[in-house]
Amino acid sequence: MNWLNELYKSQQREPKKDLERSLVEAIFRVYDRFPRIGLRERIGQQDMSLDITDAYINGRNAMIEAGVGIGKSFGYLIPSLLINQMSQQPIIIATSSIQLSEQIHKDLRVIGSRLGFTTVRSVVGKGMGQYACRSRAAELSRPDDPNSSLSALAQRVLDYEIDERADIKGGISDAEWSNVSVNDCTFERCPHKNACLFYDMRAKLNAKAHEIDFIIVNQDLLIRDLMKKKEGTRSIISERPALIVIDEAHNLEAKVRDARTLEFTFRGIFRILDTTVQLLTKQSGDKSLLSQSKFIKRCVEGIFTQINADLLHHAKQDSDRIKVSEIKGIPLKQVANDLKDLSLRLSILTSRHEREIDDAFEAINGLITLLNVFAGIEDNYLLWASNSLRAAMISICPKDISQFLKYTLFNGKTSVILTSATLCQGGETLEEQYSYLTQSLGYKGDFMDRKSSPFDYTNHAMMYISSKVPHYHHEQREVYLEAAYQEMVQLCNLTQGRTIVLFSAKDDMKFIHKKLISGTSDYTWAVHVQKEGSSQDGVIAEFRESKGVLLSTGVFWEGVNIEGPDLSQVIVFRLPFPVPSDPIYEYKAAVTENPFTEVFVPDMLLRLRQGTGRLIRSETDLGVFSILDSRLSAAAKKNYREQVLETLPFKKVTEDFSVLKKFVQKKGI
Repeated sequence: MNWLNELYKSQQREPKKDLERSLVEAIFRVYDRFPRIGLRERIGQQDMSLDITDAYINGRNAMIEAGVGIGKSFGYLIPSLLINQMSQQPIIIATSSIQLSEQIHKDLRVIGSRLGFTTVRSVVGKGMGQYACRSRAAELSRPDDPNSSLSALAQRVLDYEIDERADIKGGISDAEWSNVSVNDCTFERCPHKNACLFYDMRAKLNAKAHEIDFIIVNQDLLIRDLMKKKEGTRSIISERPALIVIDEAHNLEAKVRDARTLEFTFRGIFRILDTTVQLLTKQSGDKSLLSQSKFIKRCVEGIFTQINADLLHHAKQDSDRIKVSEIKGIPLKQVANDLKDLSLRLSILTSRHEREIDDAFEAINGLITLLNVFAGIEDNYLLWASNSLRAAMISICPKDISQFLKYTLFNGKTSVILTSATLCQGGETLEEQYSYLTQSLGYKGDFMDRKSSPFDYTNHAMMYISSKVPHYHHEQREVYLEAAYQEMVQLCNLTQGRTIVLFSAKDDMKFIHKKLISGTSDYTWAVHVQKEGSSQDGVIAEFRESKGVLLSTGVFWEGVNIEGPDLSQVIVFRLPFPVPSDPIYEYKAAVTENPFTEVFVPDMLLRLRQGTGRLIRSETDLGVFSILDSRLSAAAKKNYREQVLETLPFKKVTEDFSVLKKFVQKKGI
């Protein structure tokens, strides 16, 4: 640790030029030690660390595409450890999933220990919905009926068997977990706070700069913190980070939209109003607040009556987002004014329950925005309705999120590093290659050279594009699915299972799963399907053990790391184009000259590149990447075919199954 102590002391006494030299020298010294500490330097990793160091020293932001296999997490953790040591300020690392957050936490412990950092104080921050709430569980526990599933779940929470959703082996449905997860936390007032992982985590997230070294959160939590700081309410994460690293940054736009989407249910609004009135009447004793709340509730009931009618007529399935018709017969402006009165009262309220007041203030202001959107006063939001957990939900989302990020994240106060294996599109200059995400995010900063994957895609992999499956049309969906099923089974038989099938539509996955388990004798491999919930470790373990076929959507397009012959093929069932009728993409399309080439193709390519990254995970991996979408075939003559082929890493591409078969046999896949 002597050299680290010297580095810290140099920061106290040396001017910027010497500081830059000291930090760069420290990076080289770390990589020189790799062979002695059992680590292997990878192509591009050291360059990535130096890029981040340069950005920090010069107070700049940096966007870095780091290809699969360069050791991206060590690439940013190494300079982060040194910067934290020098500055004595925390490093914030934001990821796109809980699984990745926990993996980075493990990587931090590994690299920190091997480099001689004796104590690295770190915390993994997750959303409240991932934690069990003993206060809510106590309300649900029924000693007289211990055999009911809900009572049994509540009792396990009370018995400290379950602290987080991940503690439940085999997973749990969203609906069941929502009964016992943290919701509207009472923080200091909760009698269970001393044994609550959520309460402990939130305290560490907001620790003083010298009390914590690394704060690892999901992107949702980082964005929520930026929102709170912008609004002037109590922040969630430490105020003075030395550096912010955003991993899997290709997801940032969607995460910002999700975080800035306000969702309202009938029960949720009533709970907000009850909490607000309770907080205010405790201090003021003003009984008129009750009648004011009753009036707002009656109006809310009328709004949801109309929303339910819209859903009944226009929503074909629960995931559909539908347009909301004009709200009639409700005094929207009067309701908004009453809510503004409650907001004003909360803003001047003094109490030891500061967090509860902040949460209520934020929720009431969200309701005011919703009423203004309904009334046409606020036109900078998108509005839609959907069914969630069998209840109507109204959602609003800002149309443009780039300005928000430009002024809250990329403002120059703290250097921000954006990294992912898939940040770029085609283009001659770096600016052109990074342009789609730059525009979407409002990014201001430097573009670093792309760190290409060191894996040998030329000799170790082949891409197969099916020309046999007919183009997808909703009216002839089953014809397409039947043909795609036959092609999929043939491909899975070729690699004797060992295949992950990536779907972009859950309905397609359900159709294929039902057909596979219907007793057919077309195959001998085991069939697995992803589980509901956040953790997929169980189904991945089952898949690896059986060498079978795993059907998946969503989370499996990225972040899944299966090395070796357990995974020999990835099949993309359909090109992952976004849904044109989705309110967000409908808006993005409306503000561009050529929506297909400027929005839909770039978005599809980002997702497709993520799916590609599931196949080759080590220098020795061999595999096949198959696409069952004949729109990409040469005969279809789609203008985006060349762009896809140029962007993906595969050099061997065929539409001939016999050529693919020879490749598989030759390589012993």
